[in-house]
Amino acid sequence: MPVRKVKQVVDGDTVVLAGGQRVRIASLDAPELSKKGGQVAKKRLQQVLPKGQRVGLSKPLARSCGRTVRKVTVKGKPVNKLVAKPPKHS
Repeated sequence: MPVRKVKQVVDGDTVVLAGGQRVRIASLDAPELSKKGGQVAKKRLQQVLPKGQRVGLSKPLARSCGRTVRKVTVKGKPVNKLVAKPPKHS
């Protein structure tokens, strides 16, 4: 599984990787930024995938709106499941 660094979180289910590739995270469906919950979804993904976070990537599964759809993992854990867990408070 190739590993890349996150450059930017675009919205609640899309990231830009170092090198500029836009990836839609498979099995993660977030509202558009302009819709209710869109900004919250983006902030949650930013908590899980801060800039510079190294992520594992599956082979491309599909193409969607100019984005490659892939399974994305952090330390072997699927990002879609990490986003679904409530954040830990310190």
